[in-house]
Amino acid sequence: MRDVAIVGAGMVPFGKYPEKTLADIAWPAVKQAVVDAGIKKADIEATYCGTALGGMMAGQRILKKLGITGLPIINIENACSSSSTAFREAWIAVAAGVYDTALVIGVEKLTKFGGGTLPLEKEDWEVSHGLVMPALYAMRARRYMHEYGLTENDIADISVKARKHGVWNEDAQFRKEVTREEVLASRPVADPLKLFHCCPSGDGAAAVVICSAEKAKQYSATPIKVIGSEINSGKYMTGYRDMTSPEITLRGAKQLYEEAGIGPEDVDLAEVHDAFAIAELLYYEALGFCAKGDAAKLLADGETSVGGKIPVNPSGGLLSKGHPIGSTGVAQIVEIVRQLRGQCGQRQVEGAKVGLTHCTGGGVSGFDHGVCSIHLFAR
Repeated sequence: MRDVAIVGAGMVPFGKYPEKTLADIAWPAVKQAVVDAGIKKADIEATYCGTALGGMMAGQRILKKLGITGLPIINIENACSSSSTAFREAWIAVAAGVYDTALVIGVEKLTKFGGGTLPLEKEDWEVSHGLVMPALYAMRARRYMHEYGLTENDIADISVKARKHGVWNEDAQFRKEVTREEVLASRPVADPLKLFHCCPSGDGAAAVVICSAEKAKQYSATPIKVIGSEINSGKYMTGYRDMTSPEITLRGAKQLYEEAGIGPEDVDLAEVHDAFAIAELLYYEALGFCAKGDAAKLLADGETSVGGKIPVNPSGGLLSKGHPIGSTGVAQIVEIVRQLRGQCGQRQVEGAKVGLTHCTGGGVSGFDHGVCSIHLFAR
């Protein structure tokens, strides 16, 4: 397997674009990534497009806008991990020598649904009985509060941190700070979660160009190396399971650290799947950034803010940047690439050398999560 590097990254500001088509949302992000890489369109040998709800042939619909046609275009659906799965498939293909250069796209247009929670499959018996994602995370929050003494103030502080980071991200959907009091006063969604504990619905796209590390030298002065990639599906478990411990993330993180030959103490920053505020606290522990039950202390001590020991979601995360689900995985990667290049201005993590992205996806009865993808990058 060859070493693989990212040489181009681009994304559009996440938001609500009801008047635009999926392709119109995505093509500027692709163009930005290609220009950033300094490559010709003809140099792209294959494209992997991740979208959960974008419909058939999303990649073809996007690339025809740019005149990038006639090449293999692979469209991938894997819930919120759709584009991070697309990235892994592209990485495998380039590492194996099938292609030298590949384009990865993540895109979603959620405004077409008119709002509300994500449409889930009614054939799942938990979904058919009304279990939507906010309710699931609310149960996780309540159980963690019971087990470890977490308070509503602690959960609110995640949202406060996310919004503060988001102010500094020109691509974020929300760019206004909030106070703890404002979070707690926002509209109830699923006890104890309020509106500001939940990621917003919206539209968006992100893209990266990857190639063999050897080839990267001719494109970029600052290629970002992919040093690890893991993807797992959840394990089907009937009966009791610990809702405070995301098994799929624990398993994937262990595999990833072993693959890369490093530990959580070597990670300088992380972009994690904080679709709901409680999730970020759970992932501090699952990714090895602190011991079980210590997540709230890590947050309170400022260690996961920009300037702390292990900044988490300097982009603002899903809570502030937004969560157009199919685009999130690649958008997280774009943030890490820009951080490792030193291009992030006020939210820059100084001296960052190693970054991690983490994206889960899907709610299926009996599973912790349907899928979890985790990647490691280094400059």
